[in-house]
Amino acid sequence: MRSGEAAAAAGVTVKALRYYENCGLLSPRRAANGYRYYTAEDVRLAKEISSLASLGLTSKETQPFLACLRAGHDEGDHCAESLAAYQQKIDALDLLVARLTHSRDQLIRRRDAAARRGFPTTTAAPEPLKEPDEMLPQADSLPADLPAPVDDGAATHLPGRTLPALSFTGTDGSAIRLDAVSDGRWVLFLYPLTGDPAADIPEGWNEIPGARGCSQEACNFRDNLDALRAQGVDRVLALSSDRADYQQALVNRLHLPYPMLSDPGLTLADELKLPTFEANGQTLYRRLTLVLRGTTIEHVFYPVFPPDTHADEVAQWFRNQRDT
Repeated sequence: MRSGEAAAAAGVTVKALRYYENCGLLSPRRAANGYRYYTAEDVRLAKEISSLASLGLTSKETQPFLACLRAGHDEGDHCAESLAAYQQKIDALDLLVARLTHSRDQLIRRRDAAARRGFPTTTAAPEPLKEPDEMLPQADSLPADLPAPVDDGAATHLPGRTLPALSFTGTDGSAIRLDAVSDGRWVLFLYPLTGDPAADIPEGWNEIPGARGCSQEACNFRDNLDALRAQGVDRVLALSSDRADYQQALVNRLHLPYPMLSDPGLTLADELKLPTFEANGQTLYRRLTLVLRGTTIEHVFYPVFPPDTHADEVAQWFRNQRDT
């Protein structure tokens, strides 16, 4: 086939065929007069490149799929290398979405703050922007029949222990060393896994005692943050083995006002012998909350249930401490 015929058969332009050739993706045969001739295999490859490009893959990122086709497979994603390329692109898009969502939310907050201030008519300071709880996004309600976890004694050794000098990057961009968070009282709550609102709940997740409810727990700490501060709590932090971009997406989606820390290697679990569990091929933190005074663990909430009202429980514990 000549260039025009091949382009029409592949559903692309002649210019696109030239571009694929310049990128080293196609190698049409050259006749003595210099004309390019394309085979049915070239057309097949061009269709694959065009299809993947429409999904945002670059010419370099299409190479595993073309290699799969050249190896004789009917589909370009029949090979393991193609699946890996899919996942790499998905991971990159997840990170981009999280960053764009964060930027969008910041712009919305600034716009709304400026709009509420209005144009200056007096010298009085503008009222600070507050977002009523009823306007904040909420996580889905938890099923009523979730199994409650039992106290297996895996946290009894923690009160009195000192936090290690581990450093994590928070979703607010700050570097946070656990042994330098605060000299006063603060709270660190650990949770297993952030749910993806666009995906189904992992199979069997609801049947694991204490697994479900991470987003709900995060919202409850958000809604109780002022109450905790009123009881002398300097900071609230969250930690899990979740990827940082998943945590950032959760912060953006639920407007969480405290940092979340990613510990994919479960380094804190190793240092303090924290309870974990296995699910879907992953080792995850069991839900647990530490009350700290400086670097010393003062009190441990374990097991945590139900998670969607746990922050109320923590705030009440602090109130009781003041009353005694």
